Amino acid sequence: MLITPNDIIYQDEAIIAVNKPVDLPVHKNDFMPADAAYLTKEVGQLTGKAVFPVHRLDAKTSGVIVLALSREIAAILSHQFEQREVKKTYLLVSKGLPGEGVFDSPVLIKKKKKRQAAETAYKTLSTVETGICYKQEVNVPVSLVRAMPQTGRWHQLRQHFAMNRTDILGDTQHGDWTLNKIMTEVTGVKRLLLHAASLEFQHPQNGQKISLEAIVPEAFDRVLTQLAGLQYSLA
Repeated sequence: MLITPNDIIYQDEAIIAVNKPVDLPVHKNDFMPADAAYLTKEVGQLTGKAVFPVHRLDAKTSGVIVLALSREIAAILSHQFEQREVKKTYLLVSKGLPGEGVFDSPVLIKKKKKRQAAETAYKTLSTVETGICYKQEVNVPVSLVRAMPQTGRWHQLRQHFAMNRTDILGDTQHGDWTLNKIMTEVTGVKRLLLHAASLEFQHPQNGQKISLEAIVPEAFDRVLTQLAGLQYSLA
C-alpha cells in the first residue's frame, strides 16, 4: 500500500483528505497496467469505502487532496472547486528570483494548441544563493515560493513559472533540464518540487470552514540546504 493511515489528514462520514505521495495518479487511466496503484484505489482499499475525486492533483505533485465518500457529496464539493470557492496554496522550489505578484498569461490546454486564461498569485518566501553556472546561467539562485492559483488549468503552476524563466525544479516537461540534472546529481532528489500545502473550503454538509494542511516533504529542505552556496560549473 502506498497510502497508509498516517497519510490521512482528515476523515468524517462525508469526506476524507490525504497527503498524496509524489508520482501517484489520482485515478486510473487507459495507459496504466491493470494492477497499477492510484489514489482512489488505495484510499478505497484502506478505508473499505467507495471514494470519489472532486478536484485534480497531478501525479507528480504531492500534497493534500480531498475525496468525497458519496456521489452527492462529490457533486457539492466539485461545485465549490468549479466556482473557485476553495483556497488552494502550494509550495514550490523555483529557479531564480520570482519576487511577488500575479502571473496571468494564458496557458496551454492539455493535448491542444489553444490557450486558456489562467491566474496565479505568488510570493517568494526565501532564497538561497548558489555558485551554479551552466550555459549562459551564472550563480543561479533558488527560491522557496508560495503559490495560490486562482484558476485550475492543466499544469498551470508549472507553465506559469516556466514562462517567466523561474522554472520549478524537477519539472521534466516544462522546466530547466540542466538544472534538474544538477539538482539530482548533488542532492539525490529526483522529483517535481511542487507540493499542495493546504486547502480551505466549506464542509459540504454543515457549511463549516475546513482548513487542511499537508506536511512538506523532506526533499524541499534537502535541496535548499544542499544547493545553498554550492559551487558547480558545467564547462
